[in-house]
Amino acid sequence: MTTGELTTSVSPTTDPCRTAASATADLRGLLPPELDATEDLREVAPADARELTRVLLRRLAALEEGTREYSYVRATLVEMNLSLVRFAIRRFTAHREPQEDLLQVGAVGLIKAIDRFDPDLGVEFTTFALPTVLGEVRRHFRDTTWAVHVPRRLQELRIVLAKAQERLAQELDRAPTVAELAADLGLSQEEVVEGLTASNGHTAGSLDTSSEDDDRPGCLGERLGEEDRDLSLVEDLVALKPLVGALPERDRLILSMRFCEDMTQSQIGERLGLSQMHVSRLLSRTLRRLREGLTEA
Repeated sequence: MTTGELTTSVSPTTDPCRTAASATADLRGLLPPELDATEDLREVAPADARELTRVLLRRLAALEEGTREYSYVRATLVEMNLSLVRFAIRRFTAHREPQEDLLQVGAVGLIKAIDRFDPDLGVEFTTFALPTVLGEVRRHFRDTTWAVHVPRRLQELRIVLAKAQERLAQELDRAPTVAELAADLGLSQEEVVEGLTASNGHTAGSLDTSSEDDDRPGCLGERLGEEDRDLSLVEDLVALKPLVGALPERDRLILSMRFCEDMTQSQIGERLGLSQMHVSRLLSRTLRRLREGLTEA
């Protein structure tokens, strides 16, 4: 409990500073005598901290939850064991998440461990608290740090694949293939590919940013390629060429006048001496023949 919180409960006629100091001294009386001369509980030696933590946890279990005494002893336990949280978050130094944010998340896990710990079970507090702190940090990464929403199954598969990749790379002296990963983990190759693809959703870059390694002007989005629709047109023309070449001369002439010279059916009929209806039937028959030829190809 902070000095500011203590001063809010005193009467207006009382000296706030004197009352707060007196209340803090009364609450510190709940702590073991070894802590009387300690101003910063984070500076307690690790060996002393473990022993004092045992004493404070038993004292916390005997206090009524919600009282000032309970809150003070609980806060003292948190402050004295923050070194455990710092030790735990060292495992996540490769992540870009700010260390201060991870420290806050780990502190939440530490508070949960303090609330759930039963001193009568005879288990060392650090043994119980460390997995709780690590679990809270991992949950933070799983739920809040992904740029794209990925199902939990794929998030967990990504971790399994990362461990398998590192292990197989050491054994094979090269990066493992998808087939080797699938065989090692007992998964299908499709599942492995899905897990590897899901790992790309952890971080995302903006298309409006420019690359630091590229001197070309403009943002990344302006320099990305896009689908060229004319490519499919080229493929169709290549496939159509032998089919058109196999048509009778009159049918080829009608196609040329209709689609190259952009003539109407009536104009084609006048040039060839045919009725518009006859030209329409010939054109429909020719197009159907070409369509069938493309389908069969």
